Amino acid sequence: MALSDRFRLFAPRAGGLFLAALVAAGCQRTSDDVVRIGVAGSFSDPIGVPMRQAAELAAEEINADGGIDGKRVELVIRDDYSDPDSAVFVAGDLYSSNVSAVIGHLFSGMTLAASPVYNGGDDPVVALSPSSSSPEITGAGDYTFRICPSDLAHGTELAHWVRDRLHLTRGAVLYLNDEYGRGIRQTFVAEFTRLGGELEAVDPYLGEQPEVGPYLDRLAHGRPPEFLIVAGNRSEAEEILRQAKKRNLTMPLLGGDGLEGIQEAGELAEGVYLSSPYFPSIPSAANRRFVEAFRRKYNALPNQPAAGTYDAMFLLRDVIARAGSSRADIRRALAGVGSVTPPFEGVTGTVAFDANGDVPNQNVYIGLVQHGAVTVVDGVEQSVMGAR
Repeated sequence: MALSDRFRLFAPRAGGLFLAALVAAGCQRTSDDVVRIGVAGSFSDPIGVPMRQAAELAAEEINADGGIDGKRVELVIRDDYSDPDSAVFVAGDLYSSNVSAVIGHLFSGMTLAASPVYNGGDDPVVALSPSSSSPEITGAGDYTFRICPSDLAHGTELAHWVRDRLHLTRGAVLYLNDEYGRGIRQTFVAEFTRLGGELEAVDPYLGEQPEVGPYLDRLAHGRPPEFLIVAGNRSEAEEILRQAKKRNLTMPLLGGDGLEGIQEAGELAEGVYLSSPYFPSIPSAANRRFVEAFRRKYNALPNQPAAGTYDAMFLLRDVIARAGSSRADIRRALAGVGSVTPPFEGVTGTVAFDANGDVPNQNVYIGLVQHGAVTVVDGVEQSVMGAR
């Protein structure tokens, strides 16, 4: 997923002296038969549990295959509790340990809070996030990478889906008035209008149960739009769906990865489209193997943070095998993936980093809620008739 900053996007609150003290406390790593990789995320959050599980699954598979140049992979797992101050402490702990790299954090706010620690001091350490999608991550530092696309990619992909695949020309946008909602709104509106589309309304809202009745009344009594974009989160989209049904507004609803899990709302969510960097139903051989292994071990389906973490583990395996376990060498080799060395082919798609540690060409898929499940429909012609 790839995950949005519906997940508490905060600025770091720790002072510079405190960060410097944490970094200065770093101890020298020892050479032995183990490669230690830090895993940092919000593992007390249900969204974060699959991330930890995927890291453990990947470590088991790597070790069963001989490890990294014969060295066993050992995970150093730390929970940041979705709190920026805790994320700073976790980063300091991992920095001063003998980890060669860090996979984390889960949410963008925690990644941004922790990035000054990972990027600081005499021996900075790579932090590779599986799911932090805020546009601000782009400038977080030379040792900060992510394996998911920016939030900004979702608005563009949704615009092309609506215009080129559903062949709709006239719509409306409701957006959560925070960085995540504004980012999707901005890119969707710009791309959709560039493609010749028209928008009846573009309106902001706040809160998990937004008061959008007046906006929907205006749509119901005017020229009803052919579709509705909700640039926000699952709980808000469900409330908007309920309010729209009361007004007999039956146009298709679409949203970004903030809508992850909306299929659990049952009939209410039938026909909803959502974008995501990952769905368990992606029909690639690599993803089918991953989903089968994850389901066999945990009796559950993986989410986007899980898939991103799984890819990050195997990407780091390849990089460390090639470059060694020095933090600086890992950063140098990782930065060259997709340019100096071939792209990495993972369960989420093709990973190739740009100069900012972003993956600008990473896939954004479109899923359709049908019968309580999400089916990947990206690249397949779909009729509007099936939408709500």
